[in-house]
Amino acid sequence: PIVRYAKHGAGIAVGCDNCSGNDCQNLFESMKLFALFWGLQTTAGERGAARRAFEAATLGGARALGLDGEIGALRPGYRADMVMIDLSAANYRPLNCTILLGGFGLCGIPENLIKALVERGVTGITCVSNNAGVDNFGIGLMFAKRQVKKMVSSYVGENETFEKLLLSGELEVELCPQGTLAERLRAGGAGIPGFYTPTGVGTLVAKGKEIKNFDGRDYVLERGITGDFSFVKAWKADKMGNLVYRKTSRNFNPMVATAGKIVIAEVEEIVETGTLSADQIHTPAVYVDRLVQSKFEKRIEQRTLRKV
Repeated sequence: PIVRYAKHGAGIAVGCDNCSGNDCQNLFESMKLFALFWGLQTTAGERGAARRAFEAATLGGARALGLDGEIGALRPGYRADMVMIDLSAANYRPLNCTILLGGFGLCGIPENLIKALVERGVTGITCVSNNAGVDNFGIGLMFAKRQVKKMVSSYVGENETFEKLLLSGELEVELCPQGTLAERLRAGGAGIPGFYTPTGVGTLVAKGKEIKNFDGRDYVLERGITGDFSFVKAWKADKMGNLVYRKTSRNFNPMVATAGKIVIAEVEEIVETGTLSADQIHTPAVYVDRLVQSKFEKRIEQRTLRKV
């Protein structure tokens, strides 16, 4: 029954409301879609592709029906290039997906997931990140390939390519005060559609937004942010997907991890479940859908040396 309902869920998820789990074209397409959605390439010549597509469809359908516990949704230890969803091929979010990225500057960014996304060549992305990286690293790689159509950010001053795209009109930009951006992500992850803040009142930030007065002070209404995907970088994870961030690399990652429909975390180390103390865990496994173990360059954005 679980498999049957999961197949039915897979059909529903791609718009086939009457799919009963029979071998129809819509179910076959849903199998292919969910295979791609979980990073499984199903080319005609690949051995075992049909079985893997069925497994992915079953898993995706189970998730759509809230049956995660019956099958298990987390597959830890994948490489970034294996786990990366081929958005352009899957058409699950047709070229207008929103991706939320953790990190502050180059600290705590999901650098390997970004590289894998660049290699996939996915375009038309709305990118939400505190800043825009640098020209040859991090999100800057996506700008070089013209993969981002809109950027929601707080600070964008270290990227020359970004500047050129903005001035030429090739890139839509929404600038947001840093604290407001953090709170918009937190609110989105908490299911809060909007909140009032005094930050930005009387400036261009408040243009076109609702203003309300509380106790004699004006506040502007800001909307919570959610995304189709969240990419975060953590220091350590257990096999359940519980995450621990290290020092300042925590930054925006915890908020980003709550606000995406599909959350992919890349980590330096994966340990056995039960190894991490509950008091150590910053992001509970319930938020994490995929786990990737990677090696990191950890580039320094502005290397400054003291004169002797």
